[in-house]
Amino acid sequence: MTDNKDILGALYPFATKGGAPRDMTEAIAAACRAKAEDHVETVTAFFADQNNQVAKAAEIIAASYRAGGRLLAMGNGGSSCDASHLAVEFLHPVTAGRPALPAVNLTADTAMLTAVGNDVGFEHVFLRQVIANGRKGDCLVGFSTSGTSRNLLAAFEKAKSMGLYTIGFAGKDGGAMAKSSEVDVCLTIGSDSIHRIQETHLLIYHILWDLVHTLLADNRWVPEVDETIAKNGDSP
Repeated sequence: MTDNKDILGALYPFATKGGAPRDMTEAIAAACRAKAEDHVETVTAFFADQNNQVAKAAEIIAASYRAGGRLLAMGNGGSSCDASHLAVEFLHPVTAGRPALPAVNLTADTAMLTAVGNDVGFEHVFLRQVIANGRKGDCLVGFSTSGTSRNLLAAFEKAKSMGLYTIGFAGKDGGAMAKSSEVDVCLTIGSDSIHRIQETHLLIYHILWDLVHTLLADNRWVPEVDETIAKNGDSP
């Protein structure tokens, strides 16, 4: 039988010091600290590199809302939870004085998802909903930790042809999403850890929510909803 200390050492290389196994509690505490430090490093690196991209994404969403548009959100697996969370942030603001804004969670309708997935193919589950619910000037937001989800890429392509704005949340090197001309802004977390990627996505869209409401409350700037904002992120 494999010794528990051997298993611990394989899972957590930092659980041993000087060749001698540490106490289990100390090893787990060290693991917690290491993961927390990794989280801080990942977040810090992202904002150091892409702070302006976050501001651009906020401008696009605010411009869409000012013109009467809506936010549509999509994602697979754990990222579907981020899509749901993003939508409810705008639909049900938790800060007093901030109005509810229209947002559609494209991952919510299980009948729609399973019908299209079964009859046509899973690649079409979001595309079909964009066709039915998307309107020119809306903003489609997609979450993918790899940036390679084909159903998101298909939906982004269709959305751009319909005149929607598109924002992607990705991880690692951003995959096809970061390279796609159909995605106006791709917020890419440069980490190989799905946990760190999703944690940073959560922080970003909480910040985006606050920035969008701030921009909407500032009557000194009324942006045009056009490709200049989406592509160049022109600021006041």
